[in-house]
Amino acid sequence: MRNRFLTQTHTPLPDTLWLSALQRIPYASRLSVSDQARLQTLVLDFLETKHFEGAQGFVVNDSIRLEIATQACLLILNIGMDFYRGWQSIIVYPGDFIVGKSVVDSDGVVHEWVDEISGESWEQGPVILSWDACTVTAPDHNVVLHEFAHKLDMLDGTANGCPPLPPDIQPNSWAEDFSASYTLLIDSLEKEAQLPLDAYAAESPAEFFAVLCEQFFLQPDLVYNLFPRIYRHLMTFFRQDPLALVYSR
Repeated sequence: MRNRFLTQTHTPLPDTLWLSALQRIPYASRLSVSDQARLQTLVLDFLETKHFEGAQGFVVNDSIRLEIATQACLLILNIGMDFYRGWQSIIVYPGDFIVGKSVVDSDGVVHEWVDEISGESWEQGPVILSWDACTVTAPDHNVVLHEFAHKLDMLDGTANGCPPLPPDIQPNSWAEDFSASYTLLIDSLEKEAQLPLDAYAAESPAEFFAVLCEQFFLQPDLVYNLFPRIYRHLMTFFRQDPLALVYSR
């Protein structure tokens, strides 16, 4: 579906819808006027190049498309739309949806089950979201930030907690610091002394990265206090410093 907001390239978005979309994430509403203008330009590009569709009869209106696009583009504000290349679709369910899963154990036995989930990202495929989950206002969780962080991670073909890195981040340093922090989280869970972080982050390095990306924008002080080296890596990767913005206002 073509972007119905536009009659020509980069026509400003309706003020009411734009302000509502910004307010979904306090960090976005704190951005400078110039940064918000750049974010809007990215959002317009996103809406022109990505295709939204509803599942189970759900109607994806302009407000829904704009809210999802704004949150997705917050991640790439200073790194660019190229980080979302190679895929086109966002599928939105009215609520949580069922997916089938399977795993092969050490004996070669295949175990299959179904999960009810609120979001999923496919490599070179769609981002799938529950709109009910998208509307939840929580200080420590945002399904859009989480799933689009997975898209950044998957850009090099592997969801392993390491997206394509800029030249000023040494891959070895990133790997060592993320591995040490991930191990610390696992150890805390095994000792029943859980860190103040969503335990889902312990599922895999990819989930650890996605959860930390969420918290980087939602609770930057939490990430900095728990994992200061990870915070600095994310700050360099995203070219943003949410902690400085929070405490400058």
